[in-house]
Order: sequence, then C-alpha cells, then structure tokens
Amino acid sequence: MNSIPLTKPHGPGRPKDMEKRAAILDAAKALFIRNAFAGTSMDAIAAEAGVSKLTVYSHFGDKDNLFREVIRARIQDLLPEETYQFDPSADIGDILHRIAQTHAHLDCNPETVGTFRAILSDCRQGNPRYGKLMWEEGPMRSKALLERLLQQATDAGMLDIADVPRAAIQFISLIKGDMMMRHMFGCVDCAQAYAKEIEENARASVTMFLRAYAPSQH
Repeated sequence: MNSIPLTKPHGPGRPKDMEKRAAILDAAKALFIRNAFAGTSMDAIAAEAGVSKLTVYSHFGDKDNLFREVIRARIQDLLPEETYQFDPSADIGDILHRIAQTHAHLDCNPETVGTFRAILSDCRQGNPRYGKLMWEEGPMRSKALLERLLQQATDAGMLDIADVPRAAIQFISLIKGDMMMRHMFGCVDCAQAYAKEIEENARASVTMFLRAYAPSQH
C-alpha cells in the first residue's frame, strides 16, 4: 500500500500551487472589475490565469468563494490588521491619523472605485449577494478592527467614548466625506488637487473626532 510522504507539502509542487492561486486571484480581480461579477465566468478566469477550470475549482470551490478571497486578499494587502494596532505609548491622534490616511487613500483609489461600480452594476441586475460579500469582507471587517482600537484607547483613558460602535461609524463617515462618491461619478478634474484634498479631509476628520471624544481635562 502506497502512502503519501509526510514531507510532500514542502516539496517542489507547493510553490507552483501558490503561483497558480495568485494568478487566479489576479485574473479574477481584473475580470470582476472589467465585466462585473455576473458577467465573469469561471472559464474566463481560468483562461485569463492560464490554468484549467478544474484548477480554479480545486482552489476556490465556486465563484462566490473566489470573489470573497479576492476581496479578502486585496483588503489584507491594502489594509492589514497592523493598521489598527493600538500602542498605549503613542499619541492617539497619530494612531487615528495613520488609520484615516490609509482608509482615505484606499477608498478613493481607482481600483476600489472600479470594484464598487462593478458591485452596483450587479446589484442593479438583481445579484445583491456580491455586494453582501464585499460588505462582510471590507467595511464590516474594518469597522470591527476600528471598534477594537477605539475600545482599547477608551480603556486606556486616551479617549472618552460611551458608544464605541457608533463612534467607529462616525469616524469612517468623516474620513469618506464626499471624496469617494465624487470619484465614482467621475467628478475629479485634477488628480493632484484631489489627492491633496484626500489628505486634508483625513487630517480634519481626525481633528473633529478628537474634539468630540478627547477626555475632559478637569
């Protein structure tokens, strides 16, 4: 009776499998943005990635799981959990400013805007599940991580927040402003001026948030 060697997972085939997985994720991301999700087939993803359709299914199971992994991988790359790392020795304004700048640039970059346009297209065609997947892996994950940080800062006496979940929503809303919607509707005339406005809005958002939730000095 033949048995599989215990060392096989570390053999030469493993890096190739990871390369294929990465190629599939890259292909799916590009096609989802270009054709929306309803208009993207597993056959097209396989062809774009240069692998067989069986390979795509063996890695991800179905298109919903593949989309979830695309969103998860992208969010982890651009907004890693370390972004929300609480440091009791650091200034809370600096921590919030780091988060605000990262969020603002992620929300307003062309790829994110293209993804949201694709999701809205699918929702309009009666496919809301992709929007729900995006919501779960993107905004819900970010909000949970932000809530954890705000609670840690409150427990440390650096902020005075009675309703942390609501404060997290307020913080994210301040950062977004109208910046992302303007980009989605094509109302950005000058890329340089827009980039500067993103920075300024993020900075002002942190200032306003701290005015609301800084601990009383007396």
